[in-house]
Amino acid sequence: MLAVFRLGHRVQRDKRLTTHVALVGRAFGADKMFYSGDRDTTVEKTVERVVKRWGGGFTVEYVDRWRTFLSDWDGTVVHLTMYGLPLKQVIDELRPLRDGMLVVVGGMKVDPEVFKTSDYNVAVTSQPHSEAAALAVFLDWLHQGLELEITFPNAELAVIPSPRGKKVVRKQATQA
Repeated sequence: MLAVFRLGHRVQRDKRLTTHVALVGRAFGADKMFYSGDRDTTVEKTVERVVKRWGGGFTVEYVDRWRTFLSDWDGTVVHLTMYGLPLKQVIDELRPLRDGMLVVVGGMKVDPEVFKTSDYNVAVTSQPHSEAAALAVFLDWLHQGLELEITFPNAELAVIPSPRGKKVVRKQATQA
């Protein structure tokens, strides 16, 4: 499993950004998003609706104790931070570890323990930027662009590529 962990969600401030982190994770090849901070069933339900309409098996799960969750993770923990090692420098080392990888993105000020607990602290850039942007770039580099070809099973809707406008079709349900 390749999972994303969104640290420190705040209901009033972060609902759109946390939802975007989940959608980026799903679209760019992650299997699941965990999140900590404030429990927000609106984010969970929004992502569930997207998965129902656009397919796949992506899920969202709330984590009450992030320290325990991080220290108990059975795999590689990659923390995306502008203070880490450059992505170019570590990506080849990370690719073989993607199965069982937890990609951590912060919200509020990140506790120093996250830096210590993570196996890798990775910088997409060393300038301030969005968690969703960092996640998209990281997952794209991790998958070497192959995530752009993902097809999601059980989708109700599909986009028909078009040079102008929007073309979306409702897919026929398949019978078992």
